[in-house]
Amino acid sequence: METKLVEIAMRIRELREILEITPEQAAKVTSTTVEEYLSCENGQKDFSFTFLYQCAKLFGVDMVELVTGENPRLSFYSIVRKDEGLPIKRRAGFSYQHLAYLFKNKTCEPFLVTAPYSETEQDKPIHLSYHKGQEFDYVLEGSLKVQLEDHCEILHAGDAIYYNSGHGHGMIATGGKECRFIAVVLKEEEE
Repeated sequence: METKLVEIAMRIRELREILEITPEQAAKVTSTTVEEYLSCENGQKDFSFTFLYQCAKLFGVDMVELVTGENPRLSFYSIVRKDEGLPIKRRAGFSYQHLAYLFKNKTCEPFLVTAPYSETEQDKPIHLSYHKGQEFDYVLEGSLKVQLEDHCEILHAGDAIYYNSGHGHGMIATGGKECRFIAVVLKEEEE
């Protein structure tokens, strides 16, 4: 079992227990069954970006704290040099680099994402994620097939899409090669 996966799972379980949140409550917030939630929390199943994002919101911590165990400290500005973003691998083949992991109290989560091309995925339904807030994706290289509930769009280098991420959304690389894009996940507005 992957050590990093187990470490993240332990932090999730620890925070849930400290905050006296039941597995049933956590499962509801993460849009999983209790069994699926506990499987993730026990490090038996990998978790998606959406799962991590929703857990961080539920526990009132920065998502980076769940992934690294460290709390971001910068509040004026933060620079992340080329290829030095915090790597987060939470979807088969996809590579995420968090581009603001050192900054605390972020109002968004910016990532450089590399989506691998897979011929076998091209005609399969795209898995949809749901989380509160909004998302902005800008394609740097390659092409991205974006599924937004019943709508399918193909984006190419220089194209951008902005959407309500509470609606089902998912994406895969298309066009025969991997796709690199900037994804900015905007947090839900506080009421």
